Amino acid sequence: MTNVLSLLTAIIRTDSYKLSQFLQYPPDTTRISSYIESRGGEEESVFFGLQAFIKQYMMTPIRQKDINIAEKLVLAHGLPFNREGWEIIVNEYDGMLPLEIEAVPEGTVMGTRNVQVQVVNTDPRMFWLTSYIETAMLRGIWYPSSVATKSRKLKKIIAAGLHKTSDIPVDDQIQFKLHDFGARGASSSESAMLGGMAHLTNFMGTDTVEALVGAMEYYNSEAVPGFSIPASEHSTITGWGGPEGEVVAFENMIDKFAGEGKIYACVSDSYDIYAACRDLWGGVLKDKVISSGGTLVVRPDSGDPMTVPIEVLNILAEKFGFAVNSKGYKVLPSYIRVIQGDGLNEETLPILIKNVMDAGFSLDNIAFGMGGGLLQAWNRDTLKYAMKASAREDTNGIWHNVFKDPISDKGKTSKKGLLGLVYNCGVGSCSYKTVPKNVATEKGNLLRAVYRNGALLIEDTFDEVRARAELKVEEYSPQIIERY
Repeated sequence: MTNVLSLLTAIIRTDSYKLSQFLQYPPDTTRISSYIESRGGEEESVFFGLQAFIKQYMMTPIRQKDINIAEKLVLAHGLPFNREGWEIIVNEYDGMLPLEIEAVPEGTVMGTRNVQVQVVNTDPRMFWLTSYIETAMLRGIWYPSSVATKSRKLKKIIAAGLHKTSDIPVDDQIQFKLHDFGARGASSSESAMLGGMAHLTNFMGTDTVEALVGAMEYYNSEAVPGFSIPASEHSTITGWGGPEGEVVAFENMIDKFAGEGKIYACVSDSYDIYAACRDLWGGVLKDKVISSGGTLVVRPDSGDPMTVPIEVLNILAEKFGFAVNSKGYKVLPSYIRVIQGDGLNEETLPILIKNVMDAGFSLDNIAFGMGGGLLQAWNRDTLKYAMKASAREDTNGIWHNVFKDPISDKGKTSKKGLLGLVYNCGVGSCSYKTVPKNVATEKGNLLRAVYRNGALLIEDTFDEVRARAELKVEEYSPQIIERY
């Protein structure tokens, strides 16, 4: 059976309307420069995903057979086919795309409405190629950048809660406070990989195995960049014989996974979450939970996610006791914790955190998980990602501004000219700013050439990406919870 994806070379990994555009530019055109930006949706964005896209889709040469397959398809589709252009690429560039791509370093946290990527053709005959790759390249950037941005936003909120309620330094526990359960809710394995990698730029807890492979292959991570723990699901609990067998299923989890320094999670709402916490974990199995060592993480998975975890915390505090830390919040013994992974998203997580705090509990006691709300909740309009042409060179070597300025939507006004990015510091603040390329060159252009004519010029490691995306202390003041 033919692997359909193997047919999707750069020639046909585009929108249909792009296929005729080699005939649409002014006849004296030699180069087109385009850029990618987030046009809003948040105050800032985390740039991520370009290196993975380049390695996956721009390092494999196009061959004559690919041209033949594409031509047959495109002509039958009702559009003209640029055989001459693609044959130049095959015959003179060994099938590699004659483009230069500049980009801000991955993991950079920057204000929206700034250039993140700039693309220009390197062969004057290939002026049409710059915009031709928009479909594939933009898709490879907007999704992982959106997940990384939203994940980091959630990290700020959790960090603010920890800062207010915990005696443990934020950096010592934040990495495992938001767990990725999104693989099954993603639209494809590739989406799970990209979105899961994006989340791992901010956290280290994940059940999305594809994300580990992606970070190690595309970003040269020598160590596995994410971790998980043994955990039950409903089938492994209910399979022990209904409500009467639940205590045996729970005890089996202790027997198999408890121990000094170990952590294990058990879904506990198969029948009655309150009875499970009160009569089983806090009753029949209490002594075994304590004496077996390690940490049991109780997982509710149904009901109102804003209130059920609070009720569970209250029952566990009643049964196992608690201490009050220096900030005045209750902390359960280290061998018992809670994770809430059902029903959480960008809107509900801050509410739950506030409810936990209002109930007098430190965020030490609880971790959070997200599935579709983390990997599948976003689209290109979430951060308003777009790729637009901003400059055109003619046969005399003169660059002309190219832009759009629709009267009906000023939010879609595009940038003009060849662009650069600088980091400006004024009185009390610093920020990224898009400026003309010649100005950026003088001040220190932050856009780096990362690809040229089939060669990857710069490779970021996953550790470098994570370091750039790291939170600063001033970003998680307690007031941020109220804000969101």
